[in-house]
Amino acid sequence: MYKVSVLRLNVMRAMYLLMAVGLGITIWPGIISFDSGVADSYTVIDALLGALALLSLIGLRYPLRMLPVLLFELLWKLIWIIAFALRMWLNMGLNEYAIEVLMACLMGLILAPIAIPWRYVIEYYIKAQGNPWR
Repeated sequence: MYKVSVLRLNVMRAMYLLMAVGLGITIWPGIISFDSGVADSYTVIDALLGALALLSLIGLRYPLRMLPVLLFELLWKLIWIIAFALRMWLNMGLNEYAIEVLMACLMGLILAPIAIPWRYVIEYYIKAQGNPWR
C-alpha cells in the first residue's frame, strides 16, 4: 500500500488553503450580500464554488479524504479550457472575461497536478477493487 508523505500532505493542504481563500475572497461576498432576488446560472455557479470553498476547508484537516475535491478542481478547469476557451480562441478570440477565467484555470492546471498524489490516485482509485453494488 502506498503511503503519502507528510510533505505531500502539506502540499495538498496548501492547495486546499489556496482554493478556500481564493474562493472565499471572490465568491463568498456575493453569496452573503445577494440582494437581487433573481436566481440564474450565475447564482448556481456561485453556490457550487461556495461549496467547493467549504469542502476545501475540510481538506485542510483531511487532505486524503478530500482528494476528490482536488480532482474536481483539476477536471473542471481542464474541461473548461478544452471545451470552451480553446474553441473560443480558435474561432473568434477570447473576450476579457474569458481571458480572466483562463488565467485562473491555467494556474489551477499547473498547481493541482503538483498537489495531487498520483501514485495514491492510481493505487486507491484505479487499481483498488470497487465497493460492491449489492
